[in-house]
Amino acid sequence: MNEEIKDVVMIGAGPSSLAAAIYTTRENIGTVLYEKGAVGGLAAITDIVDNYPGFPDGVEGLTLAGDLEKQAKRFGAQIEFGDVSAIRDEGDVKVVTVDGSEVRAKTVLIATGSDYNKVGVPGEAEYYGRGVHYCATCDGAFYRDKRLVIVGGGNSAVQEAIFLTRFASHIDLLVRSTIKASEILQRDLQTFVDSGKITVHLNTPIKEIVAVDGKITSVQATKDGELTIVETDGVFIFVGLKPNTQFLAGSGIELDEQGLIKTDNKLQTNISGIFASGDVRSGATMQIASAVGEGASAALSIREYIDEHKHSHA
Repeated sequence: MNEEIKDVVMIGAGPSSLAAAIYTTRENIGTVLYEKGAVGGLAAITDIVDNYPGFPDGVEGLTLAGDLEKQAKRFGAQIEFGDVSAIRDEGDVKVVTVDGSEVRAKTVLIATGSDYNKVGVPGEAEYYGRGVHYCATCDGAFYRDKRLVIVGGGNSAVQEAIFLTRFASHIDLLVRSTIKASEILQRDLQTFVDSGKITVHLNTPIKEIVAVDGKITSVQATKDGELTIVETDGVFIFVGLKPNTQFLAGSGIELDEQGLIKTDNKLQTNISGIFASGDVRSGATMQIASAVGEGASAALSIREYIDEHKHSHA
């Protein structure tokens, strides 16, 4: 066991924790981030981020993630690759298990984000960010006067389909079985169906996303068992989000019914000294700008916590 007690361990190295690390390290709070995938999280694999403040022409997701990483490192943040499998509360010390080894810290920030559920069809992974999307707010504006396919039949799929009507010329909503959205959303949807803006295809699971010369042209689906081809300029998939909180089983940290972490107004969990920010937090808006803001807020709460508990490690 490593007996050194770190000031703060951050789990995940996406925009939220990178922003938090900029704040903590500038305050001389020793900060180490553990990331099991790509630094920058989902932002790093997003083609263009068009709604992040300060970039009037948009910014490549990889560029934004890289700049956040450089800024955090400039102030002394330590970024390590490692898979966190557990957190244990021992009062003034938190024990984080990383690749089987135990790391001790005064505070922990959980910023592991969420992953979009995938439908797992050919073309989905290959054209992510280049015609296949999971965030209407992020990418809808790229499809002004274009045809779109939306995949899903729950609340988020119907909400986002309605939202995307402000950009798209026509939307085909492909639903695996039946619409599962709330009654009020179904009534709202019917308005757009009646106007001809949205066509709903029930019992129509998607089978493949087809592209020609790197540009999406259609999707293949089966409607009532028969192969059907729907022409489209882009595909938005809304079949739910999966928060990256599986490793918290047995930790005592409270989650909501979706598996997102509950926090108070200081972004602290029900366990003193353990904080959460960004897309993994219950109530998060799933936007990069707000994740960064939450990271900054969490960092200030962490500084306050450490200052209040200094006597414990004197």
